[in-house]
Amino acid sequence: MRKMLTQLYFYIMPVFNVDGYHFSWTHDRFWRKTRSKNMRFHCHGVDANRNWKVKWCDEGASLHPCDDTYCGPFPESEPEVKAVAHFLRKHRKQIKAYLSFHAYAQMLLYPYSYKYATIPNFNCVESAAYNAVNALQSAYGVRYRYGPASSTLYVSSGSSMDWAYKNGIPYAFAFELRDTGHFGFLLPETLIKPTCTETMLAVKNITLHLLKKCH
Repeated sequence: MRKMLTQLYFYIMPVFNVDGYHFSWTHDRFWRKTRSKNMRFHCHGVDANRNWKVKWCDEGASLHPCDDTYCGPFPESEPEVKAVAHFLRKHRKQIKAYLSFHAYAQMLLYPYSYKYATIPNFNCVESAAYNAVNALQSAYGVRYRYGPASSTLYVSSGSSMDWAYKNGIPYAFAFELRDTGHFGFLLPETLIKPTCTETMLAVKNITLHLLKKCH
């Protein structure tokens, strides 16, 4: 850990969708979108992981404001997305990896999400993913699938992972944390700490991969 922290900076954003997260505590436990208002419809919010300017509102996203996968009126319409995109643009020459964390499916995904295609640095990214899921499994035996998001999970456009990769960040990953559907989004509190412990092993492994400089 000391080696990692002396050689790299970590920028950590605990909650991306703050208003939506708060709403999930006070009103709707399964709320996933932001809480922005729509003038034409009574529906609130945009899917913040369909709102990025990379194949925006193409396959896997919806134009209807009442849908869970609504892509928004335009790319970066949401202040949450705009703020993070601005930060990443500002620092993209220094940023080596972008990791986002979601639930659920037990997967470690990498680009592309919006199309079936192989990324240019596939060998390095694939190697990092393979070693990361093995490190994760070493804690409690939990198995994660890994691979391109489009073929491992489903095709979706306008994701932060694809945007980060297309904007020059060579390692972009999306974790889909526990479980595979038994509890789903209602993961018991007792499983939170084990999930964090095993995920941290994967994060450390990816970080050490960065320091080795794969070519």
